Amino acid sequence: MRTKVAWFTLVVLAAGLLFAAVSLPFGSPAMSDMDDYFIAHGQEQTGANNIVTSIVFDFRAFDTLGEACVLFTAVFGVSVLFRLRKKEEDYEYE
Repeated sequence: MRTKVAWFTLVVLAAGLLFAAVSLPFGSPAMSDMDDYFIAHGQEQTGANNIVTSIVFDFRAFDTLGEACVLFTAVFGVSVLFRLRKKEEDYEYE
C-alpha cells in the first residue's frame, strides 16, 4: 500500500512539473518597464559600462550582499564541521 501511495505521489509531482515546464513560453520573455528603465538610465546613474554589473552591484546591492553572507556562512559551517571531524580522528569504524 505504501509503495502505491509513493508511486501515485511521484506521478502527480512529475505531471505537475512537466505541465509547468511545458506551459512556460519559450523564446518570448515578458517585457517589463524595469528592463527599459535599466537600459535607458543604467549607465548615467551608476557609471558602469556593463548593464549587468550595474544591476547586480548598484541596483540590487543588498541582494548581492545577502547572497554573499549566506555563502560565507555556509562555507564557515562546513569548515567547522570538518575541523570537528579532524579532531576526533581516533574513532573506529564498525
